[in-house]
Amino acid sequence: MTKKNVKKVLVIGSGPIVIGQAAEFDYAGTQACRSLKEEGMEVILVNSNPSTIMTDVDIADRVYIEPITLPFVTEVIKKERPDALLATLGGQVGLNMAVDLSEAGVLEKYGVELLGSSLHAIKHAEDRELFKRAMNEIHQPVPESGIFDELEPAVTFADKIGYPVIIRPAYTLGGTGGGIAHDRYEMEEISNRGIKLSPINQILVERSVAGWKEVEFEVMRDSADNCIIVCAMENIDPVGVHTGDSIVVAPTQTLTDGQYQMLRTASLDIIRYLQIEGGCNVQYALDTKTNNYYVIEVNPRVSRSSALASKATGYPIAKVAAKIALGMHLDEITNSITKSTKACFE
Repeated sequence: MTKKNVKKVLVIGSGPIVIGQAAEFDYAGTQACRSLKEEGMEVILVNSNPSTIMTDVDIADRVYIEPITLPFVTEVIKKERPDALLATLGGQVGLNMAVDLSEAGVLEKYGVELLGSSLHAIKHAEDRELFKRAMNEIHQPVPESGIFDELEPAVTFADKIGYPVIIRPAYTLGGTGGGIAHDRYEMEEISNRGIKLSPINQILVERSVAGWKEVEFEVMRDSADNCIIVCAMENIDPVGVHTGDSIVVAPTQTLTDGQYQMLRTASLDIIRYLQIEGGCNVQYALDTKTNNYYVIEVNPRVSRSSALASKATGYPIAKVAAKIALGMHLDEITNSITKSTKACFE
């Protein structure tokens, strides 16, 4: 076993559930807390939503039902002195909190190790400019785009590449504040809102691939660089309908073997380059006529899709991701569903 020397883990939940969002993080968080306790860890949980299963007294050793804010989480760390922080189970809220704690020097001050996705991986997946650069380095295609923190240059860029364009604010939950602009009026309205709602006041404006086929891959990687594809999923609705609002089918139904293998290879290249430890969701736009594709987004955490993939395949993603975060390898983790195969079997 290659387990890290960790005895007490702080888990961050996703906070209040909005209809259509965040219930999957309760599902994943509950799995992960149980998984950590199986390995003898003391689990401290911060989640401001009392109606979740993960805040039940039996799931974690201590539960703090308080706002997931920098001052409060800092107080919990000061009081509990955890060895490590697991932030990849609380959706965007968890990732943002990990970044805030690191940048405020709290993790370093109290000697707290960040488990699962590293700060490097989180920033490269979530910061639109870093993500674009990372994809260019490994020759993965991304739509023509620009990063802006002011309205005027964003509108000028959109006028230049032509409408429609997609606006994506950085570091927001579930695509909040983004949208598709079909003309200059919509561009100004959505960009203005996106800049205000982004925690770093940054938006990405990119060429629209609305109408292309949207495909997602759930990938797992451990610290020894073992990678597997849990499953591929196909959105019935095309790109342009948010994946959280779309009907998703697993496994994919209409991809050719060539298309599947092409996107599978890309997914493995991406998770390896970003050095994500645990689960990761990669979203693509695919033009089936030309076989051209773009990488739309990478989530270095459990997501809505992870919950679907877990249930559709019988592969407990959050449970395995929690054990990987402790330093265990895929070939050391028994699949709790099959009870006979290891987690490295696709």
